[in-house]
Amino acid sequence: MILALKMALRSIYSNKLRSILTMLGIIIGVIALVVLVSLVNGATSSVTNAVQSLASDMVTVSISDDKGNAVTFDQLNKWQEEEEKIGLLAPYATATVTGKYGSENQSFTVYGTTPNYYNIEGLKISLGRFLKQSDIDNHTRVCVLNNKAATKLIGYTDCIGEEISFNGMKFTVVGVLSEDESIITSIISSMLFSSSCTAYVPYTSLMRISNTVKEDVTTFVASAPEGGLMEDTQKRMEEILMERFEEDEDAFNMFTMDIMEDAMSSITSVLSILLGGIAAISLIVGGIGIMNIMLVTVTERTREIGIRKAIGATRGTILRQFLLEAVVLCMMGCAIGIFFSWSLLRIAAVIVSSIEMDFKLDKTVVIISVIFCFFIGVVFGIYPANKAAKMKPIDALHYGG
Repeated sequence: MILALKMALRSIYSNKLRSILTMLGIIIGVIALVVLVSLVNGATSSVTNAVQSLASDMVTVSISDDKGNAVTFDQLNKWQEEEEKIGLLAPYATATVTGKYGSENQSFTVYGTTPNYYNIEGLKISLGRFLKQSDIDNHTRVCVLNNKAATKLIGYTDCIGEEISFNGMKFTVVGVLSEDESIITSIISSMLFSSSCTAYVPYTSLMRISNTVKEDVTTFVASAPEGGLMEDTQKRMEEILMERFEEDEDAFNMFTMDIMEDAMSSITSVLSILLGGIAAISLIVGGIGIMNIMLVTVTERTREIGIRKAIGATRGTILRQFLLEAVVLCMMGCAIGIFFSWSLLRIAAVIVSSIEMDFKLDKTVVIISVIFCFFIGVVFGIYPANKAAKMKPIDALHYGG
């Protein structure tokens, strides 16, 4: 076997240019497989982390039919005080309005909510404060802007005390949220919400600027108590609502980020398979090229085969020699392809470092590439090797002479 390996390497080395061109298909196929799948996995990991950061520890409840037993602010406060498995509760409603400051106009997604929403959502204040209970009780016209809204509409973030109008009604800015450092999170937020400009106002104040927002609560969020499990909170909340709405499970919907995580995981898994399949086709094409060049090699070395058989080489020896040469070509191409893949991923990681995507060489994909290349070497090398092994010594010796 060692002798066959030395002969294979000598044959490859003696035809360096032809060997490199033959391996090119395998190299490109490996690069395509490893890089594409690693990029998808890196993007998937970043997106999953971003989704988890978007309120992964809360459940959103949307009521579609209250059965004449509407949920009120008082009822939410009662659940929050009495239910051990429920942490904080906060009603919210949204409206798309036009925000105006001076001569500037921007489309806003305005959230009407309560102070608990700040802690449940894990928001962070950069300047000023968030909403207070007194704002809710007094229907105060105050608002908290996200960083983008302050920058786009007012022009700067240090805008506490400035007045902006929503659908013609003036609100005083009392707080500005911290800028989200994650671009991925920003992209997902833009997908989930209608506008990148967001404002938070007292729930009772939103009722005055939107005809669609009523006193009865139709949407609210709930968090788990400190040290509690979100699964327990979700289960208890479902039991309460089922009892309240006459055991009609269609009367309300419960949404967690786990649903989005599962959906995105399914999408990226299918995408990885599709891209891997496309790259595998490149490897198969490379394997055909190796079979073609091995057939040429067998023809060129016909007299050598005849001499070796004449001095006692068995059919198995000849078969192993040419089969090993095909496998070595494939594995060398695989090694070069993996090296270039690692280099490209390092470059990609540097380029996208600002958007928090981590592209690493996926070990599983590397192992699959090695196994697949070995398999291609065997499959596409067996025919030329078998053709060489079946040659009769006398015919081989007389070839070309």
